[in-house]
Amino acid sequence: MAETPADRRLLLVHAHPDDETINNGATMAKYVAEGAHVTLITCTLGEEGEILVPEIAHLASHAEDGLGDHRIGELAAAMAELGVTDHRFLGGPGRFRDSGMVWADDGGATAGDDVREDAFWRADLLEASDLLVQVIREVRPQVLVTYDQYGGYGHPDHIQAHRVATYATDLAAVPSYRTDLGEPWDIAKLYWAALSESRMRAMLREVRASGDTETFEGMDPDGPLPPFVTPDKLLSATIDGSAYGAQKLTAMRAHASQIDMDSGYFSVSRRSAAESWGFEDYRLAKGTPGPVDPETGLESDLFAGLD
Repeated sequence: MAETPADRRLLLVHAHPDDETINNGATMAKYVAEGAHVTLITCTLGEEGEILVPEIAHLASHAEDGLGDHRIGELAAAMAELGVTDHRFLGGPGRFRDSGMVWADDGGATAGDDVREDAFWRADLLEASDLLVQVIREVRPQVLVTYDQYGGYGHPDHIQAHRVATYATDLAAVPSYRTDLGEPWDIAKLYWAALSESRMRAMLREVRASGDTETFEGMDPDGPLPPFVTPDKLLSATIDGSAYGAQKLTAMRAHASQIDMDSGYFSVSRRSAAESWGFEDYRLAKGTPGPVDPETGLESDLFAGLD
């Protein structure tokens, strides 16, 4: 694809279809609406995902193994809802397979004992990073969003996406590195998607008040929280995409094989308004912080300080 003429360019690197909408759907919709060019890179097809729709259970990896192709369509539908026209799979659809996961004793996700050789978790880091370097040098984004070093909750593909995005960001800026992959480009700001502790505690209180004890079972609104929750003092930015909350929810529904919008964490009935889904949090991992909102002490724009 030719380089976009947009003044602001945002690149997101995610592991599976649906991760992008859950984590950054409102942010993506907001920047698209404001005229920025938004590029999404998805690293796998999510072939090992748990299917929540009985009618397509036959697509499971242990049966017909057709879930990946199905999720390509779900991702396209979700991106249409958010207005994102530039969405690609790292190296092309199916280059890297979903690695799957198991739950560890500490409550986080981890790699299982039977990870396939073609899985993203086993991918050569330089090979995968070079594929992203080429995209970075083509799109020339000022801002990149991905996961933290723990991948949010420990999923091996999330961790690998973090590693690939971080390495590719460095490599893409080196003038003498792989000149065949395009002109060097230094991404000004790298962010890790985050979940505010105060926002998570408020959600837990709402869920518990509804009588639900199963969603995030064992988690106390006033007790210790797992690593995927970020203390507010460590946040760098909060994007107010409340005007795009309903849009995000519609995009989440497009990922029907993976997201049950009518129960548990994603239940709309347990949130006071669709707008509440529009607030998305970030940690700045590379770059200089821009001006902050005087009320929150956080950036309200991922491009802050770059214009």
